Amino acid sequence: MNPTHTEVAVLGGGMEGCAVAYYTAKLGYEVTVIERGELACGTSSHCDGNILVIDKEPGFDSQMTYKSQQLIDQLAKELPLDFEYRQPGSILVCETEEEMIAAEQWVARQKNVGLPFRMLDRADLSNESKYLADDLLGGLECASDSTVNPYRLAYALFEGAKPYGAKLMTFTTVKNMKYSQEQYVIETNKGQIHAKYVVNCCGVWAPAVGEMMGLNIPIKPRKGYILVASRQVPVSPRKVMEFGYLMSKFGKSRQVDEDIEKYGVALVFEPTESQNFLLGSSREFVGFETKMNWKVIQAIARRCIRFYPKIADMNLLRVYSGFRPWTKDHFPIVSPVEPYPGYFIAAGHEGDGIGLSAITGKIISEMIAEKPTTIDTARLSYDRFDKEGVRP
Repeated sequence: MNPTHTEVAVLGGGMEGCAVAYYTAKLGYEVTVIERGELACGTSSHCDGNILVIDKEPGFDSQMTYKSQQLIDQLAKELPLDFEYRQPGSILVCETEEEMIAAEQWVARQKNVGLPFRMLDRADLSNESKYLADDLLGGLECASDSTVNPYRLAYALFEGAKPYGAKLMTFTTVKNMKYSQEQYVIETNKGQIHAKYVVNCCGVWAPAVGEMMGLNIPIKPRKGYILVASRQVPVSPRKVMEFGYLMSKFGKSRQVDEDIEKYGVALVFEPTESQNFLLGSSREFVGFETKMNWKVIQAIARRCIRFYPKIADMNLLRVYSGFRPWTKDHFPIVSPVEPYPGYFIAAGHEGDGIGLSAITGKIISEMIAEKPTTIDTARLSYDRFDKEGVRP
């Protein structure tokens, strides 16, 4: 079998891979996406569709996501397929005076760097939804936050790349890889693929692919569940989370019951365009264990009912789980890799892969073209890690 030749081999046909394919193909490169299953069949099809600044640390983290929000707004106008893009904003709700004080500080810091944040009081919450618990003290809002259907966005990105010549190889498993004579030789179940550039967009499987080149990529799978319920009444018009979500995300302690703390459970409510709503969230390190843990599911339901008591009477349709690609410092790796010229990593986005897909794809395309990047990428460099994890 004669080898397939391509200029850029994108390994992984999830959200990051499709975004890399779109932006790189637009620059005139010959791009081939190599996916072991169907397009967007991994983590990208087992998540919600948030593009959130509200839960990002003020500074580089929030500014990077804000830029990605702007790019996704632009994609909604230029991609050939609709991906259910909406920009209703989102809110965090507070249970205690301590959380309200912390929320005020959070809002002040975000506003200082020009982001559209504001505080909410009890009356604002009452206007937001009559189904929210009466004892909540207030919260905060980020007006720029948006939502998409992640599965449809992945397909829209690749469809947008096709007119520029991008190709897709599905059900193609990468078995081995080597660098020889200034090109990458990728061994697959469908024969060899030769490429000048390789972009590892394999998410939680990026370390396994990296090992083929002797690379230690410090990404771990962090499991999370999502509950899908039927929306018999308009519970809330937009994304709602508890302020405690920030503590859960960044591994800080909270005053909650044992299972909620153990499984990193925090309220996440998201209405969908199909008139259902998604409930989360949870965070746990269990490797690639796919078996359903009903204690986690019950904890999520219990936490959501605390904030929306009326949803106890609504029907649960299904439950699914996925694996977030976690890094120790909560930033993705979007970076070239020494000592391999033309090898890039775009993985490790944890729960922000949807929201950061656009900026990730654009940055990688700029790195391949050796152009100045849209944002400074020092914080995203592979070199920030050593063999044990993040450097001190």
